[in-house]
Amino acid sequence: MLESYYTVKPEGSEEVTIQKSRFIGYVKRCETEEEAQDFIAQIKKKHHDATHNCSAYMIGENDLIQKANDDGEPSGTAGVPMLEVLKKRGLKDTAVVVTRYFGGIKLGAGGLIRAYGSTTSAAIDTTGVVKRQLMQEMKVKIEYHLLGKVENAVRNSTYTLETINYLENVELIVYVESGLEEEFEHWMIDLTSGQATIEKGDASYVEFDVTPE
Repeated sequence: MLESYYTVKPEGSEEVTIQKSRFIGYVKRCETEEEAQDFIAQIKKKHHDATHNCSAYMIGENDLIQKANDDGEPSGTAGVPMLEVLKKRGLKDTAVVVTRYFGGIKLGAGGLIRAYGSTTSAAIDTTGVVKRQLMQEMKVKIEYHLLGKVENAVRNSTYTLETINYLENVELIVYVESGLEEEFEHWMIDLTSGQATIEKGDASYVEFDVTPE
């Protein structure tokens, strides 16, 4: 599993008008090629009357599945520039469809490349990007008199406090970046003078919003 990677939020869209043509960009997170193809088919069905429904997707942690489709536009002027946007922005498990309703003005090859690329970027910006960070769940059990000190320290650290369970002793569920578990344990032992019981839980991805540059 990758320690971290970038992808889009579940789904979104954006529409732009370029030289009287309507370009509608649809973006969706897809973790399999089948999901991506189903998504593309849904958009094609929704816009069956459109001039073109061009698509691109990049699937897998090593980007092994990459596809681009011009759907009738001149070869290399739609799907490929859309795919290039995904590559440039480092997005994994992402599919995009750009629907075009022709407005009567031909854009030329260069214009089409810019139009499909910019529509893809706009749709991604509207949808939003997240960083998925592999995190280790750490279960910290302490006595109640230590709660204020430990909670405050965790909230002001780089670790993520997920929840607090008020049991016989207090249990804090903390997410720690993969690879930093030992560092966290040493820190917690020092913080509590050895009065904490620490157990590892499950490893899972936690999502953090990425602010557009």
